[in-house]
Amino acid sequence: MQRILVPTLGLLLGAEAQFPGPDLPFPPMPSEAVVGPTLADSKNSWPAKRKTLQKDAPNIVVIMNDDVGFGAPDTFGGPIHTPTLSKIASRGVAYNRFHTTAICSPTRASVLTGRNSHNIGAGQITEAAAGFPGYTGTIPKSAATVAKVLTGYGYDTAAFGKWHNTPVDNLFKTGPFDQYPTGLGFSYFYGFLAGETSQYEPRLFENTNPIEPPYTPEEGYHLTEDLANQAIKFIRNNRALTPDRPFFIYFAPGGTHGPHHVHKEWADKYKGKFDMGWHKLRNITFEKQKAMGWIPSTTELTEMDPTMTKWEDIPEEDRAFQLRLVEVYAGFLEHTDTQDGKVIEELERQGLFNNTLVIYILGDNGASAEGQQGTIDEFITENMLPSTAQQQIDVLNRDFGGLSALGSKHVDNMYHSSWAWALDTPFKSTKLVAAHFGGTRTPMVMSWPKVIKHDPTPRSQFHHVSDVVPTIYEAIGIKPPEHVEGAAQIPIDGVSMMYTWNNASAVGRKDTQYFEVMGSRGVYKDGWFASVFGPRIPWAAVNETRMREWNPDTDIWELYDLTKDYSQAHDLSKENPEQVNKMKNIFLVEAQKNKVLPVGAGLWTIYYHPEEGPRSPLTEWYLYEGMTRIAESNAPLFHTGFSSVATVDVEVPKNASGVLYCVGGTAGGFSVYMDKGYLYAEYLSSLLYRYVTKSSAPLQEGSAKIEIKLQFEPKPGIAPAQLTMSVNGALVASLFVEKSIRLAFDASETFDVGMDLGSPVSLLYHDRSPFKFNGKINQLHVKYINSTSIPSESVVAI
Repeated sequence: MQRILVPTLGLLLGAEAQFPGPDLPFPPMPSEAVVGPTLADSKNSWPAKRKTLQKDAPNIVVIMNDDVGFGAPDTFGGPIHTPTLSKIASRGVAYNRFHTTAICSPTRASVLTGRNSHNIGAGQITEAAAGFPGYTGTIPKSAATVAKVLTGYGYDTAAFGKWHNTPVDNLFKTGPFDQYPTGLGFSYFYGFLAGETSQYEPRLFENTNPIEPPYTPEEGYHLTEDLANQAIKFIRNNRALTPDRPFFIYFAPGGTHGPHHVHKEWADKYKGKFDMGWHKLRNITFEKQKAMGWIPSTTELTEMDPTMTKWEDIPEEDRAFQLRLVEVYAGFLEHTDTQDGKVIEELERQGLFNNTLVIYILGDNGASAEGQQGTIDEFITENMLPSTAQQQIDVLNRDFGGLSALGSKHVDNMYHSSWAWALDTPFKSTKLVAAHFGGTRTPMVMSWPKVIKHDPTPRSQFHHVSDVVPTIYEAIGIKPPEHVEGAAQIPIDGVSMMYTWNNASAVGRKDTQYFEVMGSRGVYKDGWFASVFGPRIPWAAVNETRMREWNPDTDIWELYDLTKDYSQAHDLSKENPEQVNKMKNIFLVEAQKNKVLPVGAGLWTIYYHPEEGPRSPLTEWYLYEGMTRIAESNAPLFHTGFSSVATVDVEVPKNASGVLYCVGGTAGGFSVYMDKGYLYAEYLSSLLYRYVTKSSAPLQEGSAKIEIKLQFEPKPGIAPAQLTMSVNGALVASLFVEKSIRLAFDASETFDVGMDLGSPVSLLYHDRSPFKFNGKINQLHVKYINSTSIPSESVVAI
């Protein structure tokens, strides 16, 4: 009888050669089973578990909210109550020179990988990806996420909330799934894949499966509350079933990105709190920030950009609208922070808080100016539709009962861009501006009571979201792997912040960091910061001439000495042109190294060539009843430039009612439906432009072929369209669509056949959602026609 070591199949195949040193996955432990000719001669023995972590390795929780300005939280002098941020700050340390990328997907990719966003193909949001290497929207296997690495070390890993790092052309029920959260390393995901979604009727996913919310808005549902409950459930499952495993939670709820959705009682807390207007609010916040020692005493309050709107220029009759918008936002932020707090409270209940590293990043970028003049539908801006505040107030009053609808499921409201400026105190600019700290700088706090001693002194070392992952690795005592699942890893770009935990005055270890968003750009080097504002002004309607004539070679560079100028109040470019030239060269080196070039590539599909944006290559679809949750980008498009004919082979019952097919939701969409026998078509170019037609008589019972032709005029931008409806060859209705959609109806709403899931397109059936068709749809055939500017592809039956 012989005691032998039984290798696994991987070792038998020589796979151990792939895993030297810090590579993942680790080689399996050998078995010490005794193998004889018979069971009587043998002894079973399970392989020992490999110890890959230090004893008592900490749990890790990364919290990141969305679109929050540096000057928003009362934790650090702002007007909005953030009790959870205050709790973590009071038990750990806070950072007042921590930076994001100024935009969503890139920040998230950097937080999760420790690499610069362009370096891993995430230089733009996924919906506006392009073929340039730094902008593909696909995270390579050579940049394994922290979740992938920690899973290899034995952590339970889960992500909750907003993801926004899956290419939109991967959003199929059959995959590929390698760019979903679970494909990129998380063991579990519950949330939404898009850049935003309704808080009341979200387009949810569990792992890779699209699911519907567990209950309705009328029953009290709110997404952020649901996410907190799911995270708590994950912690309890971990403690009950796998208490030997530490866990890593990425909690990114998506609040307070638009739409600003929160129940009335939260918004009502802030009635009257903003009546002073945005200028005075900014002054009050600035004085509080200085008095608290949150910003240096020498900080200067920067001036308002001349292209922004002053409070005194808001007509008196519009002010109630503008005030309620910011009250709703404030309630939304407090509510979001409170849900973040429920996760922390569960750690405390379980006795885990003392040995949990909590990293709370207040926002993935600065406050958002995308609401521009204040809006009931943020996609008005995205689609460059003309609008005025008064026009929006009129629609709000006519269709939704006035100001009380703000914050509800019926509208997708966002506050005035000048509130964003005020909530970014003391800095210039807002989200989407990489040149100024109003776009990039956000409060960040960390706690780990077992290791980090609370210190109220702000950490003022210059740091960036790419520094989160190396901080986690150092905290748990591991090195970044050189290979992960056979893929050689590119170096980590960030530096650990652990050196600052117990030494507020430690010399900063990050000497260089670039920033770039759609041509807005900057670079930090040893206390200097040089930057270019860029061609887009986030708080103003797109200036066609400015965009068309923009030449990055003639951009004017700004220069700031951050050792003396915390808020970028003094541009030294004219006084020190030599330093400007040095910084421009440093930016070019960093841009080349990190795949930022060509400068402005992030504008390629979102502005210059939307026809080249990521979308289905098909020109013809055969669809069937019950096909739902098809991403708008992968479905037939009903936008400018995409004329089509849809034929529905249908069995019409008596008093036929229900949706035949639709795309989009409450704030923008296209729906063909029946009600009491009548055939309807509704084209919703945001809440401001609603076009509806119906047949002159009810349809007869029996088999019918319904044809919907949508013909756009051949012009760029917002083209008019003619819609006709025919039944069995006879014209029954027509409609002129004056203003069509240019980019997308919605960020997360989908294409459905036979019903309207999520938020409903039409006001006519909003209280009957999902308004499932009560007849039978045999087939829906959609085909692009005429001069549709897309490549010819083969027909595929779905």
